[in-house]
Amino acid sequence: MAMKNLYATMRALPDCREKLRTLLTGLAHNVRNEPGNVRFVVYTLAEDPDLFHVEETYKDEDAFRAHMATEHGKIFNNAIKTLVENGGSKVVFLDLVI
Repeated sequence: MAMKNLYATMRALPDCREKLRTLLTGLAHNVRNEPGNVRFVVYTLAEDPDLFHVEETYKDEDAFRAHMATEHGKIFNNAIKTLVENGGSKVVFLDLVI
């Protein structure tokens, strides 16, 4: 089975950047400890620190499904509803070329 690759972006609402950064830091710790996680890296754009970019790779589709079912993921997604534009992240799935 092929690895599951994606990235997620989210823009912090005014005065919510540090709270979002704190939540993402905690989420990163939890996700990196999931058995099927290969990569979970959080960035902000250099020219726009309110825009967060998260790169994720999972061992396979089953590992990604397991990730989506975690309690820490559900808690995070609920917590950001009032902290980011449109109430959540925008997720883009990727297919490996080379």
